[in-house]
Amino acid sequence: MKVAVACGGTGGHVFPGLATAHALLGRGHEVTLWLTGRDTERAALKDWDGPVVEIPARGFPSGISWRSLQTTWALLRAVGRCRAQMRRDRPDVLLAMGSYASVGPCSAARLLGVPMVLHEANVIPGRAVRLFSRSAAAVAAGFEETRYHLHVPNLSVVGIPLREELTVAARGLPPRDASPSAPVRLLAMGGSMGAHRLNEVVVGALVRLKKKNLAPTICHLTGRADEAMVRAAYQAAGIDAEVIAFTKYMAPLYHGADLAICRAGASTCAELSFFGVPALFVPYPHAAGDHQTANAQALAKRGTADVVAEPDLSPEWLEAYLAQTLRKPERLDRMRELAGKEGVPDGTQALASRVEACARPA
Repeated sequence: MKVAVACGGTGGHVFPGLATAHALLGRGHEVTLWLTGRDTERAALKDWDGPVVEIPARGFPSGISWRSLQTTWALLRAVGRCRAQMRRDRPDVLLAMGSYASVGPCSAARLLGVPMVLHEANVIPGRAVRLFSRSAAAVAAGFEETRYHLHVPNLSVVGIPLREELTVAARGLPPRDASPSAPVRLLAMGGSMGAHRLNEVVVGALVRLKKKNLAPTICHLTGRADEAMVRAAYQAAGIDAEVIAFTKYMAPLYHGADLAICRAGASTCAELSFFGVPALFVPYPHAAGDHQTANAQALAKRGTADVVAEPDLSPEWLEAYLAQTLRKPERLDRMRELAGKEGVPDGTQALASRVEACARPA
C-alpha cells in the first residue's frame, strides 16, 4: 500500500517518523516522507533514498498580531498545497508525527477522506494532535499517561519509535562491566545544541566532588558552544572526563552509562529506557505545555528516574545528590532493572502495525 509519513519539524518528530517509515518499507509498502524543508530534516535524511514531499510550514500562531496573520496564511497555503499533492498521488493512509508540520497533510487527508494515524510522543499532546485526534482513524501514544490528557476512544499506547542505528548498534555491544569495583560512569547531555545551565552545574558539582575524592567518571555532551570551557574545567580539576560537542553514535554512550543527567524529551526518555539507563531529569522549563516535566514525572513514578526543576538545580544540590547516589549503588541497580522493564518501549513495529490496520481498502 501507499503510506505518507508526515514527520517534519524537530528531531523528536523526524527520527521516530523515519524509523517507522523504514519499518513500513521493510514490510513491502511504498512510503513517502512529507517534510517542511528545514535544515534539521535534511541532516536526518542521509540514510533515506525514497520519495520526499517538501511543503514549507510554520508554527501555530499565538495571539493576534501581524506575525500571527502571516503564520495563519502560511498554514492555509500549506493545506492547499498538501491537498493538491495528495490528490495527484493519493496515499492509502497518512501517519503524522505531530507538530505544525502535520497540519497541512492532516487537513488534506481529512478533506480527501484518507485515513489518519497520529502519533503523540509526549505525555501532554501537542496542539496538532489535539486538533485532529477526533477525526483520526487511530491515535498512538508513547506514554500511558497521555490517556489523562487526551480523551478519545481510538487511542492506544505503542511506545516511541527508536532510531534504527541505535537498535542495530545495541545488538553488537559487549556485556556491561557490572562488577562492584567498576567506577560509576555519568552521561550528561543537554540535546544536540547543549544546555549551558546544565553544563555549568554538572561541571561545578563534579569539581566539588573531586575535592572530596568522590568524583565519578563522566561522558559529557556539551554542544559546540561550551565544549572548550567544559573540557578545560575538567582538565584543571583532574577529572576523568570524555567531552564531546555532539555525536549521533549514542549507543555505546548509553550502554556504558550508570546514570544520565539530561533533559526529558520523549525520544531521550525512550532511548534511556531501551538501554536501561537510570536518569536524573532536568526538564527544559520553556517546553510547550511544560511537556518535558510530565514526561520526566511519568518515568519517576515508575521508579526509573529522579526529577529536579532547573531553578532548583545548583552545583551544591547536584553534589549532594550524586554523593548520596554514589554511596548507594544498589539504588542505581534497582533503577536500571526497572528502566528496562517499566520505561518507554520501542514502538517502531507496533506503530507500523497500527498504520497497516488503518489503511483504506484498495
